[in-house]
Amino acid sequence: MAPSTATIKLLNTKTRKKEVFVPLDPQNVRMYVCGPTVYDRAHLGNARPVVVFDVLYRLLRETYGADHVTYARNFTDVDDKINATALARKEAGAPGTLEELVHERSDETISWYLNDMGELGVLEPNHMPRATEYIAQMITMIQELIAKGHAYAAEGHVLFAVDSWREGYGKLSGRSVDDMIAGARVEVAPYKKNPMDFVLWKPSTDDLPGWDSPWGRGRPGWHIECSAMSLELLGETFDIHGGGNDLMFPHHENEIAQSCCAHGDDSFAQVWLHNEMLQVEGKKMSKSLGNFFTVRDLLDQGIPGEVIRFVFLSTHYRKPMDWTEKKAKEARQALEKFYSVLMVPGMYAKPGSRSVYLDSKIYPPDQEIVNALADDLNTAKALARLHEMLKENAPDVGSKIVGSLVLLGLLNKDTDIDRLSRPAGAILEEDRVDLSIHETRLFDARQAAMQSKDFSEVDRLKAAYLAAGLEVRMSKSGVELVPGAGFDVTKLEGL
Repeated sequence: MAPSTATIKLLNTKTRKKEVFVPLDPQNVRMYVCGPTVYDRAHLGNARPVVVFDVLYRLLRETYGADHVTYARNFTDVDDKINATALARKEAGAPGTLEELVHERSDETISWYLNDMGELGVLEPNHMPRATEYIAQMITMIQELIAKGHAYAAEGHVLFAVDSWREGYGKLSGRSVDDMIAGARVEVAPYKKNPMDFVLWKPSTDDLPGWDSPWGRGRPGWHIECSAMSLELLGETFDIHGGGNDLMFPHHENEIAQSCCAHGDDSFAQVWLHNEMLQVEGKKMSKSLGNFFTVRDLLDQGIPGEVIRFVFLSTHYRKPMDWTEKKAKEARQALEKFYSVLMVPGMYAKPGSRSVYLDSKIYPPDQEIVNALADDLNTAKALARLHEMLKENAPDVGSKIVGSLVLLGLLNKDTDIDRLSRPAGAILEEDRVDLSIHETRLFDARQAAMQSKDFSEVDRLKAAYLAAGLEVRMSKSGVELVPGAGFDVTKLEGL
C-alpha cells in the first residue's frame, strides 16, 4: 500500500501554534515519548498518552511508510518506589541481591504494562529502552554539561545550573525563571547555587542500587534519563517529543535545558505534543475518592480493550477526557455496529468463526479518516466519519471501514468480535481453561529454587507461559497465570 498523501498538522506546544509537520528526514521520522515508571500497574490515566501517541505513530507509518518511522518510549526503572518494593521482598527472605530484586520487580511490571497496553491495541515502539541500560550515556552527558559550565558537583550530587541557560529555560512552559522561583515547590538544599537547579546525579547509600561515577557511587536524576536515551536512539535532533501535560514542567523543560546545553545549540525536539489529563465521572481520579482503577481492573471486569480505546478516541487529546460508564456502554454499542460489517464469510471473517483475519495491505483506510487524524489527531472526527460510512452503499465501503478500524487501532488480527456482544464480566469458553496445575507447578519450582539457588527451571517455565500469552504474577503467597489477548492454550500442551 502506497503511503498516504495527507498533510499532517500538529499543535506544537513550544510555539503554541498548529503547524504543518515537516520531518527532518522523511526517510527517518523520529518520535520519543516519555514512558512509565515501572513500580506498579498502569492506571487509566497512564494509558491515555500511550493511546494518543500510538495513534500518531500509526498515522506517521501510514503517511511515510512503516519502515521510515522510528518510535522510542522508555521505561524508568530507577525509582525509590521500585527500590522500596525490592527491599521489602529482600527483608521477607527473597533470594538474590537488591539489584537483582529491583530488576525482577521491573521485569514484572514491564510485563504487566506491555500486556495491558497490548489489550488496548497499542503497537510496541521500535525502541523501549530501560534507564538502567543507559547509565554510561547519562554519566557521559553529565560530564559534558560540567565541562561546558552548565552543571556543577556538590556534596556527591551533580546539579544543572539553570542560570547558565537563563535565556532558554522556561520557553516550553511559558514561565520566567523568576516566576518559577517565586511559585515553585522546589527542594531547598545548601549545595544548590539557585533554588531551581535540578539534580543530574545523586548519591546512593549502600542499601540502595547505585553505579560508580566520577562523583561517587550514585544514581541518575529523573530528567537526564530521557535526554541520554533519546540522544542515543534518535540523535541530537529529532522530530517529535510527546507526553502528558503534567510532564511539561519540570520534566520536559529540564530535558530541553540539559540536551540543548550538552549539544551546544538550540536543537532537540522540533515539535512538542502534550495530552490533557483524565477524569472519572467528572472528577479527578484519586484513591481518596474511590474512583482510582487500573487498566487491568477494567479488563478483568470484562470491558474489552477496544472499548477502552474507543472511549479515549472519542475526546480530542488536548481536552480533558472523562471516563464514564455511559461512555463505555455507548462505545461497546458503536463497535458492535462497526464490527458487523466484518461478518462477511470468507472475506473478513474466518469461516465458521467470529474472529477476523486481516491483511492491512488489502484494506486501505478511508481518506477522510486519514485527513481527520492528520488535522492534529482529530480522533472524534474520525469516529464520526466511521458512523457516516455505515450508511453508505459504495461497493468498497466495507474494506474501507476495515482499513480505518485498523488505522485507529480498533481492529487487529486478534480481535474477538464476540467479546463485544457479551455483557461485562461474561466468561469466554477459552477463559475456562484450568491453569491451576501450571500455577502450582511454577510456585513449587520457585520454592525449590529458593532453597537450591538454581532458578533455571523457574525461568524456563516463566518463558514458556509468557510465550503462550499468559501473564505471570508471582508473589511469596502464590502464582497467578492470567490469559492475555494472544493466549494460545495449545502452547501449554508440551508442558
